[in-house]
Amino acid sequence: MGKIRCNPNSGNLFIDFRNAGQRCREYTALPDIPANRKKLEKLLERIELEIKLGGFDYAKAFPGSKNIAKFVTDAPVMPNPIAASVARAVGGGGPAITMPTFNTFADIWVAENEVAWRRSHRRTVMDILNGHLRPIFGEKGVGDITKADILAFRSQLAKVRGRKAETLSAKRINAVMAPLRQILNEAADRYEFTTAFRNIKPLKVPRSDITPFSLGEVQQILSTVRDDFRDYYTVRFFTGMRTGEIDGLKWKYIDFERRLILVRETVVDGEEDTTKNDGSQRDIQMNEAVYQALRRQEAATRKISRFVFCNREGKHLDHVNVTKRVWYPLLRHLGLTLRRPYQTRHTAATLWLGSGENPQWIARQMGHASTEMLFKVYARFVPNLTRQDGSAFERLLLQSGTVAAPPVAEPATSATPIPPAAPIPAAATPA
Repeated sequence: MGKIRCNPNSGNLFIDFRNAGQRCREYTALPDIPANRKKLEKLLERIELEIKLGGFDYAKAFPGSKNIAKFVTDAPVMPNPIAASVARAVGGGGPAITMPTFNTFADIWVAENEVAWRRSHRRTVMDILNGHLRPIFGEKGVGDITKADILAFRSQLAKVRGRKAETLSAKRINAVMAPLRQILNEAADRYEFTTAFRNIKPLKVPRSDITPFSLGEVQQILSTVRDDFRDYYTVRFFTGMRTGEIDGLKWKYIDFERRLILVRETVVDGEEDTTKNDGSQRDIQMNEAVYQALRRQEAATRKISRFVFCNREGKHLDHVNVTKRVWYPLLRHLGLTLRRPYQTRHTAATLWLGSGENPQWIARQMGHASTEMLFKVYARFVPNLTRQDGSAFERLLLQSGTVAAPPVAEPATSATPIPPAAPIPAAATPA
C-alpha cells in the first residue's frame, strides 16, 4: 500500500507507491500541511484503484516523469472505461486537478460499490444510470453539475409518463435521484467541492395504507382456492413470508424436527439471490397449520424439486403468472377487494397482533430489526382486533372504585333478531 511521505531536504510531499512490482516515487512542490496531505491521499487512492483494475496509465497520471520509461511496452494499451481522470500534483506549481466527467466517475463508483450489491440492486442502479442519468449529466464534469441542474432534472422527471399513472410517482422519482445523490456526494468528498445536493431533500412520499384480510376472509380464501395452491397460500398467510422468500424456499431450509422455516434465499426477477438484508435471514416458527401444509407439500414435491413450491417442471414459481392466473381470479370469484399478494404478509402481522402475541416475537418472525416498524405500520389494527383501546384501563378504574359504574341501559323489548351468517361457498376452481 502506497504512502504520502515528506522529503526531509525540501519539506515537500511525495507519493511513494508500487506499480507492476516496482517502487515508484513522484515528488511534488506541495509543503507538508494537512490540506496537501489530504489531496495527495485522494490522488493515491485513485491511482491504486486504477492499478487494481488494470487501467493505470503512468504517462497520463504523471506526464514528464522519469519513471514512465519503466512501464513503456510495445503492446497497444487497451482503453479501460473505468480508468479515472486523476489529480496531478507534480511540477513547480500547485496541484492541477482534472475533474472527471459524470460518466467516468459513475463507472468508478459502480466498480467500488457493486461488490456489496445484490444482482437485482445492481440491475436497478444500471437501469437508472443508463436510462436517466447518463443522457443528461454524462459529459459534464462532476464538479460542474449545479443545484439548478439537479432541480431542473427532477422537475423533468415529474413530467415523465409512468407505467400505471400519468406521471412518475414521488417514490420513483426519489429512487432515480438516489444514485445521482450518492455519486455527486462521493465526488464532492474526493475532489473537495461543495456538493450540488446540499439542502435538496427527497420528495415527500404519501403514506400508503395496508389492506390485510380478516381471519374470516382468510378462511374463505383457503377453503375456495384450487387444491394445488391451498398449502402455498396457507404458508403465506400464516408465516408473513415475502413473495420472493416463499418462491425461493427450498427443502433444505425446512426443519420439521424443530418446526422451523429457515429464510436464507429469495427469488428476485426470476433469479435466485440472497435475502433482502441480514435482518431478513431469520427462522420462522411453524404453527400447526403451516406444519401440516408443509407435510402435505412434502409428499407432493420433495421428490421432484429442490423447491418447496414449484411448477410442473420442478422450477420455482413465477409470481407474476401465479398472481394473474390464480390470485386475482380467486378474489374476483369470492367478491373480495383486489389486493396484491403481498397483503398476505400484512395479514399475518395483524392476526399475530390481534391474538396478543409478543411484538418482539412478531418482529423476529417478520424479519424486522425492531418493533418500531411493527407499530408504525400496524398500530391502527390493534384496537379493532385486541380491544386494547383503553377499555382495559377503564375496567381497572371501575374495579378500584375510582369512578362509578355507568347506569345499565334497559334491554330492548322488541329487538330485531340477527340473521345467521351466510355459509362459506363450496370449493370452486376459478376460471
